[in-house]
Amino acid sequence: MSGAAWTTADIPDQTGRTALVTGPTLGGLGFHTALELARRGARVVLAGRTPDKLEAAAAAISDGVPGARTEHLVVDLSDLGSVRRAGAAAADLGPLDLLVNNAGIMAPPLHRTVDGLESQMATNHFGPFLLTGLLLEQLAASGDGRVVTLSSQMHRVARSAPLGDPRAPRRYSRWGVYGQTKLANLLFTFELDRRLRRAGLPVRALAAHPGFAGTHLAVNGQLGTAQGRRAAILDAAVKLVAQSAEAGAWPTLMAATADLPGGTYVGPRGPGEASGPPQVVGTSALARDEVAQRRLWETSESTVGLSWP
Repeated sequence: MSGAAWTTADIPDQTGRTALVTGPTLGGLGFHTALELARRGARVVLAGRTPDKLEAAAAAISDGVPGARTEHLVVDLSDLGSVRRAGAAAADLGPLDLLVNNAGIMAPPLHRTVDGLESQMATNHFGPFLLTGLLLEQLAASGDGRVVTLSSQMHRVARSAPLGDPRAPRRYSRWGVYGQTKLANLLFTFELDRRLRRAGLPVRALAAHPGFAGTHLAVNGQLGTAQGRRAAILDAAVKLVAQSAEAGAWPTLMAATADLPGGTYVGPRGPGEASGPPQVVGTSALARDEVAQRRLWETSESTVGLSWP
């Protein structure tokens, strides 16, 4: 990519626009995404599991951006019932200009959700799939809606798409499954954008990845917790070699606000796409497999009980 590097100064005025950001925990990628959108005048809906954490994020945004407009939406993406309730509650928000599917979990021990799904696939893919479908009418009502879903360079380690019965027992590799969820984020994005164009809806779907960003997610994936002395040591080590969470949010912000076509994937432009200013980047060949995209979509519809668009 030639020309001047994209920076947050390139974000256009967001006054009058409403953005919903999942996973806005204080200091993380979602928080910095929400903060910059609020700084540019957007009304930002902070969507997450824990009301106290949403309050803390909102307070920090208000400290940085006096007069910022924030609202809360409680949703546990690992629980399809919670997602449906959040979708109903979100109807009161009116038209949505932007949905950022940022929330996710990384490499936890095997856990089955209340819906019988493996927790990573539930949180990172099926929950966002359902939430996006439930909010689609509001995104279209804005006249120029956009969905940005966070993937990862880990999508490249996935050797196959997650196309089987998601409730069937199978051997569990926590990092292998994480890679498959990040592949699923891209398969979903590309299939969604194609279906939106086919349906003639004024909504675009894009994806982004943060490179190697120093967030608690990396520590939690290694140790199963972000608390305690070991976690603090590892967190410090990660931050020594990683770019900041603030910089990790730049690809998301570029995908959310730049004049880009649907189906675009944005990541850092530095070596190995680990850090640096954002640019349009490529994917693995498997992520562009249209058969896999369609099959995952069909599996997802039957899993969450919603056929759309």
